[in-house]
Amino acid sequence: MPKRSPSTLDHAGLARLLREQDGLVSRPQLVDLGASRADVRRLLARRELVEVHPGVYVDHSGRPTRRQREWAAVLACAPAALHRESALDASGMTRDRGTSGDPAVVHLVVDRGRRLTPPEGVHVERVRDMDRWVHEHRRPPRARFDYALLKAAADRPEAEAVALLSDGVQQGLTTAERLVDTLGELPRLPQRALLLAIVEDVAAGTRSVLERRYLCDVERAHGLPRGERQVRQHTASGTVLRDVRYGPERTLVELDGAFGHRDAVDRWADLGRDVDAVVDDHVTLRAGWAQVLEPCRLAGAVATVLRRRGWEGTARPCGTRCGLYVDDGGTGRTYRPPAPLSRPRG
Repeated sequence: MPKRSPSTLDHAGLARLLREQDGLVSRPQLVDLGASRADVRRLLARRELVEVHPGVYVDHSGRPTRRQREWAAVLACAPAALHRESALDASGMTRDRGTSGDPAVVHLVVDRGRRLTPPEGVHVERVRDMDRWVHEHRRPPRARFDYALLKAAADRPEAEAVALLSDGVQQGLTTAERLVDTLGELPRLPQRALLLAIVEDVAAGTRSVLERRYLCDVERAHGLPRGERQVRQHTASGTVLRDVRYGPERTLVELDGAFGHRDAVDRWADLGRDVDAVVDDHVTLRAGWAQVLEPCRLAGAVATVLRRRGWEGTARPCGTRCGLYVDDGGTGRTYRPPAPLSRPRG
């Protein structure tokens, strides 16, 4: 019986690589470690390695974890890097909102010149100058956070894009300034103008779609003073964040984005915040979607309170059909809703 030639596989190197890659290894990597075809067959026969994708193996026979599926995708399409939502998750971002799409899909970025058929469950995006967008030293390799975030937001509706970009900034994983710089490098990005406007609003402190609507459609559009966003205040009930604060006028605007009936506990919390505001000589205006979706009417209400509390500015109509009404008590200019359009007879 012929003697089997001794294996040249570097077992210590394989063990180290498996530790570094969450239990995954590719056939090219095995060859680099000195493995022969017989070595690979033997490892598979003993179930020391199990094939996940053609030429990619995991070191157990159970169901691969999310991290292992990401490594398997990267190795199957190498050179490749995690992209979009996969890169965001790998960077530690918590995506509580704006989570449309299949969470089972692994997103990758590869060089535009590549021709490959990705395995099932893997989505590949081809880009020019891939190296400039990728952190090769990360494990597994992944796209730069700002790039992945903007790419993911570009394919989403406005509400989800606001949520996604806000989460990235609020979690300290990027800044609005960095996102603006990255947008400058992506002149052909879909919805680029919208994303730039959203990023600028995030820089102004908005954290939700409702807050952005208030900022754009109520405050800016009607010439109200610029409020402070997400102001941290210490009250008798503890530390609270105020959505919008007009400091000189000691006026707060609290925006409630919940739809339908809210839990009684939340209502009690709101009441406590309002009591604390009164004690601190602040008046609180609470607005939800119903009010923000009538921006002219809400702007009139806010402007009326601000003027009664010392604001010397003047609200302005947002357009020829603006329904702004400001009751200044005879001390300033008043706008009233325009007359309805007359309907043709007959």
